[in-house]
Amino acid sequence: MFKGFYTVASGMIAQQRKTEVLTNNMANANTPGYKADQSTIRSFPDMLLSARGVTNIPTEQGISTLKTGEIGAINTGVYLQETLANYMQGTLMETNLTTDFALINGAMPIDEESGQAGTIFFRLEHPEGGEAYTRNGNFTIDGQGYLVNPQGLYVLSDEGERIQLQNEDFQLSQDGRILVDGQQVATLGVSFSANPDVLLKQDNGLFRSIDGEVLPSAYGQDGVTFALQQSFLEGSNVDSAQSMTELLTAYRAFEANQKVLQAYDKSMDKAVNEIGKV
Repeated sequence: MFKGFYTVASGMIAQQRKTEVLTNNMANANTPGYKADQSTIRSFPDMLLSARGVTNIPTEQGISTLKTGEIGAINTGVYLQETLANYMQGTLMETNLTTDFALINGAMPIDEESGQAGTIFFRLEHPEGGEAYTRNGNFTIDGQGYLVNPQGLYVLSDEGERIQLQNEDFQLSQDGRILVDGQQVATLGVSFSANPDVLLKQDNGLFRSIDGEVLPSAYGQDGVTFALQQSFLEGSNVDSAQSMTELLTAYRAFEANQKVLQAYDKSMDKAVNEIGKV
């Protein structure tokens, strides 16, 4: 009986965590460059039940002997195995701001180990050292003339240097060159990750390498093609309709598990308070 409590409780916890993932996706449906999270629910390994020793059971005909042997398997519940980001390209939105940039994926090699396509990111200088990566190209120019993201992190060039522009009178070519009065002042930093599933997703749409290793430049990578678009932003790739459907499904599953838990509770109450008196 108590095993049923654990099985139902694990299902409720898994659906609650899935609901949290989906609500976070919905909340960021209008966040530029946001990559929706996808969760995977798996079951715990089944347990094999077997009889121990020899038990004599009285019957109307006499004594029945139950010998040691296999009874069957019992499921031990489910759990939310992992949450991975979906790196599919988002739609482009025109903003008419020269400091807004959008990355447009072209050909991306398939990683042999994971079977997933690689992806590209803007390079940012992280305050704790190393680099951070983002698809949110909603940049601006700070008081010192440096190109920064909304949280104030410096946007880096392909050489890993901060980009100083002084004002918004500049052009960004599709191949990443930043031009002022027709003269190239920098190449916008774009990094390539062959297996983005190993990146750590942080707040504000940032990604970082697990070991702090700097991702290689996307320029000149074999099989990698992409383009940059000035005065555009890449929108979120959250499918609001699908997320809402999955959210309702998760809620109903949680509700169903809750009713089963209540049924178990009533059965235990009867076993303790009524059968126990006999």
